[in-house]
Amino acid sequence: MSGVLGTRVSLHWSAQPAVPGQMRAEFSWSGPVGSGGALAGALRAWPMLRFEVTEEASSGVDGQRFCHVPGLGLWTGRMSANGDVMLGEDQIRTLMAEGPAGTLQQRLSHALGEAWDEELESCRYAGDGAPVTWLHQVG
Repeated sequence: MSGVLGTRVSLHWSAQPAVPGQMRAEFSWSGPVGSGGALAGALRAWPMLRFEVTEEASSGVDGQRFCHVPGLGLWTGRMSANGDVMLGEDQIRTLMAEGPAGTLQQRLSHALGEAWDEELESCRYAGDGAPVTWLHQVG
């Protein structure tokens, strides 16, 4: 993370109550557009990590969220300013054309990152006494 951001990164680790025996850390950062993808790429080097990196929308640029869960791999999606996952018209048309209508709901669920959200939801909130610093682009 330090190499991607070009500055020293110091994480404060605490127990992860949602996954006993594991640790958690959260970190706020600021950087140019694309830093979120670079951070996700660096974290992905450790396939056992669960992580979520959110790059907030900025002037003229949609935000992005990157989620990684062991067994599911990496998911990325475009984010609106209010945090909704955005699927473009071409994505939706492709999903509609990829298979039978009966499986469209599964394809949409995957495109929205629902499995990643389900796995990460319990990990998103700090346990008692854990510092809370959200991982996102500021400014």
